[in-house]
Amino acid sequence: MFRFERRARTRRALVVTAALAVVAACVFMCSMMLGSYLLGPAEVLRSVLGLSAEPSVDFIVRELRLPRAITAVLAGLALGAAGSIFQRVLRNPLAAPDIIGISAGASSATVAGLVLFGAGGFGLSVASLVGALVTAAAVYLLAWRGGIADYRFILIGVGVAALLESVTGYLVSRAEISDARAAMTWLVGSVGMAGEGEIIGLAIGCGVVIPVLMALSRRLGVLELGADGARGLGVRPQAETAVQLGCAVVLVALATAAAGPLAFVALMAGPIAGRLLGPAGDRVLPAALVGAVIVQTADVVAQHLLPYPISTGIVTGLTGAPYIAWLLIRNSSPTDSRSER
Repeated sequence: MFRFERRARTRRALVVTAALAVVAACVFMCSMMLGSYLLGPAEVLRSVLGLSAEPSVDFIVRELRLPRAITAVLAGLALGAAGSIFQRVLRNPLAAPDIIGISAGASSATVAGLVLFGAGGFGLSVASLVGALVTAAAVYLLAWRGGIADYRFILIGVGVAALLESVTGYLVSRAEISDARAAMTWLVGSVGMAGEGEIIGLAIGCGVVIPVLMALSRRLGVLELGADGARGLGVRPQAETAVQLGCAVVLVALATAAAGPLAFVALMAGPIAGRLLGPAGDRVLPAALVGAVIVQTADVVAQHLLPYPISTGIVTGLTGAPYIAWLLIRNSSPTDSRSER
């Protein structure tokens, strides 16, 4: 009986993961085809593979559309995987990096690099990574009381995020007009701003960190049992928590450096993947693929389905705001429940 259930879960996980990969690939192709100059699937494939003999098509595909589409896929993969890790380690659906200050830390450091030092490319990725890691370490230390409690971690993270957003606003207000305009455009979140350096850094991060998180997924399941349960199974919960969250922070930082703070993608991807999978095992890769679908779809909507183009982050924010309101209503805190009783 147990073996049959295990096979059924494995089969469901494979089907869901494959279906999400197909959907992500289809949205990717649509994003490459759509625009003021419509292209067919064959034209896109020939150009991407270097088989096209039309310079105009190659320019549209390779120079204009391909970097944007790749950034959308990579940013979605990174944010989806990172959000799933935060939510499972902290055992709370609100524990997303854009809620608990990690994205705000990366944003503040990146804006400082843009405004104060004129950084770009690889320099922005480094600044974002440093800002995210320092913020994560600060929240972790401030929330530590002989261990990490999910609600304390989240509340402290919300406070740190508010502080860092004020710092970001101050930096923008003191910048030159051109730098302030660039920073504000970046802060809204858009997959069309990434340069070659940011895309390469994000690709390397996804290619290294996501497989590591997938390899650690069994330990993640042990962490969900709580500190005492994890110790009983031979896992050091605090060290494992630091490793898992550290990997997730790297993904968030690189995605933020490339595309800006895309709101609520990390918050939504994990729960959607969990609903699709049920009890069917590892969620890291499915959550990453859900994130890629969300970001790509948001970018298609932002660029092609509205009267005029807007930034990708506006669409993700408009989509995520009702979700988080529903989540807050649905998940009342334990203290509220006790007071009602």
